[in-house]
Amino acid sequence: MQITPSTRIVLTGAPGGLGSHLVGVLAPLRPRMLLVSSPGVSLVETRDKARQMGAEAHELIADLRTDEGITNTVDTAFEKLGGIDILINNAGIEFTAPYHELTEQQMLDVMSVNLIAAMRLTHRFLPSMLKQRSGRIINMSSLAGRLPPACQEPYAASKAGLVAFTSSLRATYAGSGVSANVLCPGFVEAGIYKRLREQTGITAPLTLGTSQPETVATALLQIIETDAPEVIVNSLPMRPLLMLQQAFPRLYEKVGDLSGGHAFFKRIAEKLKG
Repeated sequence: MQITPSTRIVLTGAPGGLGSHLVGVLAPLRPRMLLVSSPGVSLVETRDKARQMGAEAHELIADLRTDEGITNTVDTAFEKLGGIDILINNAGIEFTAPYHELTEQQMLDVMSVNLIAAMRLTHRFLPSMLKQRSGRIINMSSLAGRLPPACQEPYAASKAGLVAFTSSLRATYAGSGVSANVLCPGFVEAGIYKRLREQTGITAPLTLGTSQPETVATALLQIIETDAPEVIVNSLPMRPLLMLQQAFPRLYEKVGDLSGGHAFFKRIAEKLKG
């Protein structure tokens, strides 16, 4: 799929650390966009940036945990854009803590925003995509959904769910003109990792590395153009670890400990607690 000035895009989590970079690569192609943000997070700067780059940009504040937020997003997309060609499920939240210390509301919020909202929006938009025999659902997952780290149970579960959800969608709608893709970034110098680093002063282990947000944004354009099922964005190769995880799960547990990923999040959790 090629993005043109007539392409209609809905992007959730638009003003976030990563979301603003996604806008930065999409807007110069001059699509028609609905930018969605959670309550309390301003969209004015992101919307104006998109317009300055040539996009037709509309903004919406919506709590995607609620029926009202989901309905408003869908209704506004049809009202402002007249339909949808690409849905980018980018909204996401996380809490870093030992699982037993999380509240049930925190668990529900993570699953509601990261996974359930993506599934609900997809469910609402699919009929129009199928009717026009074209459409794309892009789910922003995470390497945490493929190689789950310590102290990230709800986040890892939600992101793993997006991977499975995408794969199932591709199988269900193969040949219909509608497809789905999932993007799995590792540590990115924006958004959640940047916030945790700034809060605690703890940096990602060298064995896993970090990526620039521009690299993830570029991968988004590539996945739209190529219809790749899944793209992992990380400064170091992760596929060998995935293969090890599947073939030798007990050995992978030991290698996972050596990578420093579990220790990183445990240190973060302790720092935030203290």
